[in-house]
Amino acid sequence: MIEKKDIELEKTVLIGVITKDQNEDKSKEYLDELEFLTYTAGGEVLKRFTQKLEMPHPKTFIGSGKMEEVQQFIDANDVGTAIFDDELSPAQERNISKILNCKVLDRTNLILDIFAQRAKTSYARTQVELAQCQYLLPRLKGMWTHLERQKGGIGMRGPGETEIETDRRIVRDKISLLKDKIAKIDKQMAVQRGNRGKMVRVALVGYTNVGKSTLMNVISKSDVFAENKLFATLDTTVRKVVIKNLPFLLSDTVGFIRKLPTQLIESFKSTLDEVREADLLLHVVDISHPNFEEHIDSVNSILDEIECQDKPTVMIFNKIDAYEAEPFDDSDLIVERSKANYSLAEWKKTWMANGGQTLFISALNKENLEEFRKTVYDEVRRIHITRFPYNHFLYPDYDEHME
Repeated sequence: MIEKKDIELEKTVLIGVITKDQNEDKSKEYLDELEFLTYTAGGEVLKRFTQKLEMPHPKTFIGSGKMEEVQQFIDANDVGTAIFDDELSPAQERNISKILNCKVLDRTNLILDIFAQRAKTSYARTQVELAQCQYLLPRLKGMWTHLERQKGGIGMRGPGETEIETDRRIVRDKISLLKDKIAKIDKQMAVQRGNRGKMVRVALVGYTNVGKSTLMNVISKSDVFAENKLFATLDTTVRKVVIKNLPFLLSDTVGFIRKLPTQLIESFKSTLDEVREADLLLHVVDISHPNFEEHIDSVNSILDEIECQDKPTVMIFNKIDAYEAEPFDDSDLIVERSKANYSLAEWKKTWMANGGQTLFISALNKENLEEFRKTVYDEVRRIHITRFPYNHFLYPDYDEHME
């Protein structure tokens, strides 16, 4: 359950569809994630609306009857924002806005807004602004006329109304300038990476909100911002870590998510250079999440897209302190036991045991971190010896009694 803090949250409703490609369980799961995204952006979800359709309506995403139901609820409860779980076409967005007379966002717009909130450095802000401009370009025509009464809030951060209301040519020029700016910063960052010497590079990767930053803080004894919200970390953080007497570089990267906007993948590909140039990946997974296997697939899909799928990888199953198996009644011969009923011990005997390195830890409670350090040490040492065979004597075997 999402905790509500003593701040004024923006009233929102969520809208999703149940189709042949997305059943009711899947739709609920996506809406759960969308609610977490909405909370992260500063919104409070008053109600969810779903409709069974063969495919989303080409003009209004949902049918006219369901749209009328949404409109009545919005008017009765003074709701300011309607958020759709899938990306809306420019035409759909305009049509829905005229009917509901409130802000209309889709999942892509919501994620872009969170990135705009979280971007702290000039580089991250530039990347987010580029993604927002690319998203807004086909939506310029008449998009903001219905928002004259709206001031600020979710979905209104970024390039600003003055640029949104200008013509396409000016926005295209803006996109070109932002791309040039990113290219220049990329060159500077490439030089910085080259100046880090020949230390082995390790990158933390994983779905958003799996505990990468918490693990980074524990291992590197640094203070990287971590919080129970999606995309708490946006800028890549790199720290020098020493285990025993072996130094290496550890980087914490932006979290991945399903249905990640294509504009963000494109503009943040340069940020993922830390992953591309890493010698070892630590794939962190929140094993307490009921759909962690799908999260793994989503991360692997993006790693495949940036051509990092073949890198040495250690699977780190985090949050074992929060893992709870659903109870199962052995006397019920009709109900089949599912993965939701697996204990941690049973999970360890599944595909997780078939090759590769797998660890089960709690970064928050510091459980099994000694085993984690030993595994990382062994992997980094193996890479170091392969690269620099002449000085492997500097790094003796791992001592169980580390300082």
